[in-house]
Amino acid sequence: MKRRPNHRRGSMILETVMLIPLIVLLLVGMTQIGKFTYTYVELRKVVNSVASYLATQQGVDFCNAADPTVAAAISFGLTGTTDNSQPVFVNGLTPDMIQIVPERYDTLTQTIGVCSCAISGCDVAAGGGEPNFISVSINGYNLQPRIPFLPISPIPLRPQVKVRFGGV
Repeated sequence: MKRRPNHRRGSMILETVMLIPLIVLLLVGMTQIGKFTYTYVELRKVVNSVASYLATQQGVDFCNAADPTVAAAISFGLTGTTDNSQPVFVNGLTPDMIQIVPERYDTLTQTIGVCSCAISGCDVAAGGGEPNFISVSINGYNLQPRIPFLPISPIPLRPQVKVRFGGV
């Protein structure tokens, strides 16, 4: 009995060669998704650290940009120390990117709004009251995906957290 030649060997090699770029692209994409997830979680930890530090402090002047308590809270979120003696946790993150907004609950409209820097607002130095909430966010932090042969614009990561202020 005669055996027929097996013509399938060439097609298997051709299919494998065609699928290798797709598999490499999927692997690179998975690592980029992991990188983005890890960076977002780290940014979220920074925001939570700043907010929880500020929420427990007393006599914080949110209207003064140079308030030492606010600066210490930002430093604590970035480095884990209040005096910037350690390196920053997330590369490329600067204190300018962290925004802290005091908020107050309005009983008339039953909404939460930004607390103004006035005597009727949250300016403690002028005799104003304490805020009810603190909103901390990161703006301006962009992460550039690196996928070969695909030009992708940077993706902004903007974690935000709102905590109740209890430093009265």
